[in-house]
Amino acid sequence: MSIEIRHSRKEDIPEIKDIYAQSSCYAGTLQVPYPSIDKWEKFLGNIPDNFYSIVAVLDGMIVGQIGMEVFSNPRRKHVSNIGMAVSEEHQKSGIGSKLLEAMLNLSINWLAVRRIELEVYTDNEQAIGLYKKYGFEVEGTARNYAFRNGEYADVYLMAKVI
Repeated sequence: MSIEIRHSRKEDIPEIKDIYAQSSCYAGTLQVPYPSIDKWEKFLGNIPDNFYSIVAVLDGMIVGQIGMEVFSNPRRKHVSNIGMAVSEEHQKSGIGSKLLEAMLNLSINWLAVRRIELEVYTDNEQAIGLYKKYGFEVEGTARNYAFRNGEYADVYLMAKVI
């Protein structure tokens, strides 16, 4: 299984949108069901200079995406926030690790980021395990952080400090 990791392109937008349209992917992020292609084209079609989007490609298909915002506030330029999703049929196959490794390399070795933050639902044990494997630590819990599937859900605030 050969996975290509690269920056996303405009022509990738429909496949990225399709990943986030999968129930486990929108439930694990702040996305909502039935995403609009217009919303995704507006977001990824004109990416600001402080945002990076990397995809995992397997057999010509996009199977995962990770995005990262590097904060532009002068006092927080050393900090970024990440979020990602892997297609349901490719979860637990190492794609999340490859995406995370690529984004960590970019942020630490090329963008001078020294603190990487993320939010993860407290019941997403698979993602929590992945982030801990790469040195992220739980720094706190945000209660009732987001409305998901008819109820409010908590998230862990996690960070990796280099």
